[in-house]
Amino acid sequence: MKLVLIEAPNKQSSVQKYLGKGYKVVPTFGHLRDLPLRGLGVDIAGNFEPSYVVEGDKKKVVARLEAEAKNADEILFATDPDREGEAIAWHAAKLLNVDVSKPVRIEFNQISHDAVQKATEHPRPINVDLVNAQQARRVLDRLVGYKLTPLLCKKIQSNLSGGRVQSVTLKLVVDREREIENFKPVEYWTLVATLKKPDSKETFRASLVAGSEKKINTKEAMDKVLADIDGEKFVAKTVKRSVTASHPSAPFTTSTMQQEAGNKLNMTSKQISSTAQGLYEGLDIEGMGRLALVTYIRSDSVRVAPEAQAMAKDFILKNYGDKYLPKTTRFYKNKKDAQDAHEAIRPISLDVTPESIKDKVPKNSYRLYKLIYDRFLASQMADASYNSLSVELEAGGHKFKTTGRAMIFDGYTAIYNNVPDESEDDEEVNSKLPNINEQDLFEQNGLKNEQKFTKPPARYTEASLVKAMEDNGIGRPATYTQTVTILQTRHYVEKEGRQLKATELGKVVVDLLTKYFKDIMDVHFTAEMENKLDDIELGGKEWQSVIKQFYGGFESELKTAFLDGSKSKVPDEVSDEICEKCGSHMVIKNGKYGKFLACPNYPTCKNTRPLEAPKPVQYVGTCPKCGKRLKALKTKTGKTFYGCEGYPDCDFKSWDIPANEKCPSCGEDLIKKVYKLKTVISCKNPKCNYSRQEKNETNDKNS
Repeated sequence: MKLVLIEAPNKQSSVQKYLGKGYKVVPTFGHLRDLPLRGLGVDIAGNFEPSYVVEGDKKKVVARLEAEAKNADEILFATDPDREGEAIAWHAAKLLNVDVSKPVRIEFNQISHDAVQKATEHPRPINVDLVNAQQARRVLDRLVGYKLTPLLCKKIQSNLSGGRVQSVTLKLVVDREREIENFKPVEYWTLVATLKKPDSKETFRASLVAGSEKKINTKEAMDKVLADIDGEKFVAKTVKRSVTASHPSAPFTTSTMQQEAGNKLNMTSKQISSTAQGLYEGLDIEGMGRLALVTYIRSDSVRVAPEAQAMAKDFILKNYGDKYLPKTTRFYKNKKDAQDAHEAIRPISLDVTPESIKDKVPKNSYRLYKLIYDRFLASQMADASYNSLSVELEAGGHKFKTTGRAMIFDGYTAIYNNVPDESEDDEEVNSKLPNINEQDLFEQNGLKNEQKFTKPPARYTEASLVKAMEDNGIGRPATYTQTVTILQTRHYVEKEGRQLKATELGKVVVDLLTKYFKDIMDVHFTAEMENKLDDIELGGKEWQSVIKQFYGGFESELKTAFLDGSKSKVPDEVSDEICEKCGSHMVIKNGKYGKFLACPNYPTCKNTRPLEAPKPVQYVGTCPKCGKRLKALKTKTGKTFYGCEGYPDCDFKSWDIPANEKCPSCGEDLIKKVYKLKTVISCKNPKCNYSRQEKNETNDKNS
């Protein structure tokens, strides 16, 4: 009997089925031994030698494996095909006294009959370079985390933690938050002309070209433009026709899957990770048994195996026809620092369509599988092509531009559309334009000028933070979800809708670490360290030397930090709640079990009470003074008013929602009232009777 060790129990039955008689598949439930839960576990003076221990429930698992090993003729290690899996196999081999230089390691990138059978035919020795790469990361992260955490607890407050990847990722969020806070909006104006040919009802839009003249950043400048073009015809100066192509995106990596599923499916990073793991390990599907649906889900490569490309070609030819096949097989280029240890994430079999399992698997499993399936299939299809038209027009000495695009061939978009949404300022883009030639004249059929303000950069979402980590070379596919999750667990960041907002605690942590540990908090340094750790995997560096080179400077910085007696205080967030004992505004504090309300007059007043979950902020429009968002607020008597989110920098307040436009009848400001199905826009002047209604758009996105 051959004993085969895997990591997760969820794939035990599938692998056992594919191996058949003569094999016994047993899970390790992850790592069997690791650095101790308590204590450093690293002999710094002894060349950073780690001390591995078997703790807790893992003692029972090891005892079972030892008993199984006694009855086995051969032991094979089929843990996950990555550094972590290689290390788990190595640790298990050491515990079971298996020679790691013998061909005892098998790996498969997907849990299918062919892949598992093929793996057993080509066992290899355990790759010690991979193991050392994992050991180096584990030891380095233990050293940094174990040393930083007590410093943070001493200088700020208890129940904090720091980490090599975690802390520099937090700095990205904090830096973005401060960029938003310090942002000064700049006024600008846009002008969109609705035009038509004489004696034609067909209209199109053209926008004033930004940068064609002095920037329109005041109402006076816009009024001058309007005066210049008043009654003028628009003449087409240049007309450019072309056939353009849109290319499909590469199949998913871990990072791009996180981003796309976050944006399109509105799933959290944790949900995406656990759902993808289930698709890889296998689901119980009615009529199909337990079936793994996708290849290994931790990958930074866009490479596709030749047999998968052939599978896609056959499927496309059969279901869409040869015109949907590209002229040559598509290959995608990996990023420079990609490990390329595995294929891109793709379906194992295109015959198992998303629709065939839709009602047989959990909803998120279906949605994510469909996303992976469609993205892969589209990546192997032909381009979409369009007839494109770009026209520059002139009126009153001012340049306008319009573009149009009409699809010739849908190509890959028949399955998957990766074209981003148009910007709200791209009003000159038309789905259809009339036939236009140079020197053609057009009449005005309406003008829309609008005051706007430049916007601060958006806060990170989980998806965009993962992208920033990848773009900056911070962390690796296996660490993205864990890092994003711990920032929220430690209350360094909090969610506002889908956005991640740095808390005051997060800012204080970043400031303290940046003060003492400039290297650890430097994105470029962290990325370079990641590359050095990757070099170990390639056999190019001794892992202890990489740790030693880092630790000397880190230890010196650590001593300086501990000798500095200064402490950092997290500013209390003042709430609207009144202390019933002394009448003060209560403050929000972080405790062992999360946030709570406390009286700021402690210890004179020791009043505390639970913090109720805040109601979601209702944004109702744009501040006419600075361009930021207006939010609905309440007075102490319960009356609703509207204030700028930029307070106290902007002190705009109003009992009415401004419509940010002038009354066409009297020139006074317009206000609006929003109801369930309609919005009523009327004049603020009680003597003016101007009023109009607009139908509210229904939001079917989540229905």
